[in-house]
Amino acid sequence: MSGPRGVRAAAGPPGRSGTVEPVSFKAACTDCRARFELPAGALRLVIGGSRRTTFYSFTCPECGACVRKPAGERIVELLTGGGVSTLRSI
Repeated sequence: MSGPRGVRAAAGPPGRSGTVEPVSFKAACTDCRARFELPAGALRLVIGGSRRTTFYSFTCPECGACVRKPAGERIVELLTGGGVSTLRSI
């Protein structure tokens, strides 16, 4: 699966026991421009009342910067489907 702005989710096929492999997300740092994969637990999704207040964030494993990027409908779908913790703000 892939989405706009370089966010991609990758999951393996269901295992023999019917379980699905953990999802990892490809992301990039806006500060140091490093590219990496992050587990769902490393990302946070905030769904606000508008496009301006809906975003996802993570800490860059390379430089330690706090990265915040807008999240459109497709990104929200990928992240929630992949088990990313979601906070709804009013």
